[in-house]
Amino acid sequence: MKHLIAGAVALGATASGALAADEVTLQLKWVTQAQFAGYYVAEAKGFYDAADLDVTIKAGGPDIAPEQVIAAGGADVITTWMAAGLAARERGVSLVNIAQPFKTGGLQVNCLKAAGIESPEDFPGHTMGVWFYGNEYPFYAWMAALGIETDGADENGVTVIKQAFSADPIIQGQADCISTMTYNEYKQILDAGITEDELVTFNYLEEGFGMLEDGLYVLEEDLADEAFKDKMVRFVAASMEGWKYAEANPEEAAEIVLEFDETGAQTLEHQIYMMGEVAKLTAGSNGALDPADYEQTVATLLSAVSPDNPAITKEPEGAWTHEITDAALD
Repeated sequence: MKHLIAGAVALGATASGALAADEVTLQLKWVTQAQFAGYYVAEAKGFYDAADLDVTIKAGGPDIAPEQVIAAGGADVITTWMAAGLAARERGVSLVNIAQPFKTGGLQVNCLKAAGIESPEDFPGHTMGVWFYGNEYPFYAWMAALGIETDGADENGVTVIKQAFSADPIIQGQADCISTMTYNEYKQILDAGITEDELVTFNYLEEGFGMLEDGLYVLEEDLADEAFKDKMVRFVAASMEGWKYAEANPEEAAEIVLEFDETGAQTLEHQIYMMGEVAKLTAGSNGALDPADYEQTVATLLSAVSPDNPAITKEPEGAWTHEITDAALD
């Protein structure tokens, strides 16, 4: 595995001399939480400063689509899931994955054993909560492979409800299965008093329908600018330094995240838990995208039979590059 060049960040700063730090605006996919700890740690620990970067981190939320933000000029780089990135690319927003801090994904399905569910063959006849806005594609790919209808029209299919980004449907008895992230909603279920022994868990990666999550994306036309590429090389190197520090120091990383949370909605206990789980997803990544993981994501998206809107309809071209990580890594 390639390793970060210890002096690469400092070299960038030295080469810039007394010039003003280069500005970079990062738009996150979701609200301030440990899902993005590496970037907050890089800012708080001075890794971006050492790279001669002035980084602005913009929190996301339910009404913020990073793909739209960068298309409108509101960010230089965004974090998003590859499904959303590839869908946007096919629709004219020329997103390119330049780094992949998350090696594995945390998207899964949790079901109540009391509903009679022990395996995927038990899904028919049940209600399943599914996240949309680009998160539904692994579900539809999986159901298509199982030959299970998703319109709830008969007992051989499932009834799909559009799930908000919480665990409420299973907690409140509205669904037998719901979408969860290992680092967030799964803990919400446990905190509500439902025990691990009462649940059965299906991980999309283990089922063969995984998608790359939380990659770094820029506009293809910006990569034609050598100065922009230089900024991104330094940004990725410093960000990965932040991620590795967060992995090694989860409690400190959680505390740093809270310092950036202007809403006051997060708790230290939950952020420590989240950081511990997120560290399992970033472990093993040096920032460079694994082409095999990319191919699995594309295969999942192409096989997803979504009743509303397909993510992609053809094999993408030019959707990722190693150019930035090759320069940022030794």
